[in-house]
Amino acid sequence: MRSITDTDRPEAAAIEAVLLVATDPVTTRLLSELLEVGVARVEELLAALSLEYEVQQRGFDIVNVAGGYRLQSHPAYAGYVERFVLDDAPQRLSPAALETLAIIAYKQPISRAQIAQIRGVNADGVVRHLQLRGYIEPVGHDDGPGLAVLFGTTAFFLERLGLADLAALPPLEAFVPDAVTVELLEHALRPGSE
Repeated sequence: MRSITDTDRPEAAAIEAVLLVATDPVTTRLLSELLEVGVARVEELLAALSLEYEVQQRGFDIVNVAGGYRLQSHPAYAGYVERFVLDDAPQRLSPAALETLAIIAYKQPISRAQIAQIRGVNADGVVRHLQLRGYIEPVGHDDGPGLAVLFGTTAFFLERLGLADLAALPPLEAFVPDAVTVELLEHALRPGSE
């Protein structure tokens, strides 16, 4: 990876200008078309800009999220940014909404009935809330009786979590206790195991 040269500066500045005004992540293909250069050249410039920001210890960086690139505040300054936007912060997701969103993210496409079966409670209200917030969307219909609507996560979900794609989600195994822990929990929860 090399740094930005004087000959790179006009193209690099054009990328910065586009990313600065973009509301959604911008694909390398679109940047390639806008700058009238190859995708490889755009990727080279993005990497060089990111390196330059790191060397200069800038408060922002270029990140790959939801299939495209955007300018984003540097994680080291998250506390300052959080304090700045705290007054305008949207309502946080409830534990039920977070649980439902995790189920959808890992099991998609999935129907409301399947979500309810996993959670053990009706999930209609939570699913509606997540859909209104833009985290999930209908992605198809089940082939079974009733043709249930199947839900999946959106690009907005990926963007909010800072993920390039769903493959970047941590593996479920990281959250599952090992066999010894499960056995200890089962023993402790059995009636009369005191």
